[in-house]
Amino acid sequence: MNFLKHSIFNRSIRDEEPIGEPVNANQILAVWGSPGCGKTTTAVKLAAYLATQKRDVALLLCDMNTPMLPCICPPGDLEEEHSLGSILAASHVSESLVQHHCITHKRYRHLTILGMRKGENEYTYPPYERKQAEELLDCLRGIVPYLIIDCSSAIANDILSAVALMEADAVLRLVNCDLKSISYLSSQLPLLRDAEWNAEKQYKVASNVQPNEASSHIEQVLGSVAFQLPHSEELAGQVLEGNLLKELGLKDSRIYRKTLEAIGREVFGC
Repeated sequence: MNFLKHSIFNRSIRDEEPIGEPVNANQILAVWGSPGCGKTTTAVKLAAYLATQKRDVALLLCDMNTPMLPCICPPGDLEEEHSLGSILAASHVSESLVQHHCITHKRYRHLTILGMRKGENEYTYPPYERKQAEELLDCLRGIVPYLIIDCSSAIANDILSAVALMEADAVLRLVNCDLKSISYLSSQLPLLRDAEWNAEKQYKVASNVQPNEASSHIEQVLGSVAFQLPHSEELAGQVLEGNLLKELGLKDSRIYRKTLEAIGREVFGC
């Protein structure tokens, strides 16, 4: 299967190829955290990791005020240009509508992307309701075996991100090792005090851990964490270049790559 040939959207074909099926029960992963903690970077790198493992995966970029599509890869790397806003503006979100707006990458045959286009914002399209957000996630569950959602930090003003956190099978909660990041998350968590919010499905992740930050210091500031994603100069360069789908090949990124793979195995079993 691959997105470029659109065979991913043929369920009968997908059933014949078990390699694309989830190994465990987790199908949807939401990535969330404080501003500047590396949410988008982590979501993109995890999606690329699954795609290189020949797992069909969709990457949903929720932020409608700061479109992330222009930040993850050069525009010329994408086969076409569609907008997430067009999907959410519909009175009813169907699988055919979602399929039409999926963006394919020229190099990653098992990856499809949905997000806002450069220059757009939440006022570019009519406002949407929880209904459209839930229908979108339901459609994506039926289209792809794996879905990674890059949630915006401000969930109070982002229906799609809030719904994603409720509906996801697992949540990566990223936090930097500083008081500002911790304070922000503490202010947002009460918004998720809901019967649908299952704290047990969270993985707390320390992000952008500097070489001089010892594990004991991290746990003192953040409490226990499931994973520690180390700082990588190579990755920082990719962020500045807007090319997060580029492979990490330098030695200084080795621990980051290994940690990312460990997250993939823990969450998705692959």
